[in-house]
Amino acid sequence: MNAFMHASLGITDFWTFALGTIFIVLLPGPNSMYVLSVAAQRGVRAGYKGACGVFLGDAILMVLSAAGVASLLKASPALFYVVKYIGAAYLGWIGFQMLRGALRSWAARGENAPATEAAPVDRAANPFRKALVISLLNPKAILFFISFFIQFVDPQFGYPALSFVALGIVCQICSFAYLTTIIFVGARLAEAFRRRRRLSAGMASGVGAMFIGFGAKLATATLN
Repeated sequence: MNAFMHASLGITDFWTFALGTIFIVLLPGPNSMYVLSVAAQRGVRAGYKGACGVFLGDAILMVLSAAGVASLLKASPALFYVVKYIGAAYLGWIGFQMLRGALRSWAARGENAPATEAAPVDRAANPFRKALVISLLNPKAILFFISFFIQFVDPQFGYPALSFVALGIVCQICSFAYLTTIIFVGARLAEAFRRRRRLSAGMASGVGAMFIGFGAKLATATLN
């Protein structure tokens, strides 16, 4: 199988790539945490809207990686710093907004009051659009496509675009399976969140803190 993928698609060490992709996808990141939070508080449909934003964002990062943007970022440290600090600030801002909403919910009276009156997730936000921006600024995805993704494309292969498409399909399949699981787990939690404001606020606090951590991680990321 590995020899076939190398010969026909220009992919080197396919199984190492597949296993590495699975492990990287399973690591908690802003994409999965946002989709889980949306699905838990707004349902399966909203969760899949967020997932579609993630899929498109990852596809854009794949295309940019294939187009040589990874090499451009490596060759221009100043540009890389601009990108990563903007991304870090955005992720930190999302985390702050989640924490602020959670604090308002914690301050509300009634342990069993409906959480929908002060849900930590902004119900006016478009899950697709917000997930797309989060995906494009996701430190895990950026570093994956810049540092890991391109290592498995044979530079001597005559049709490198075909190699990137095949690797991209593997990534999207893994992402779809994982996010689908996340969405339905979140939907199962939705009823409990509707019954208990404090539980909903507690989850939002944790996710908000994680987003601030993701922002800090991106701010200290390097291309090496």
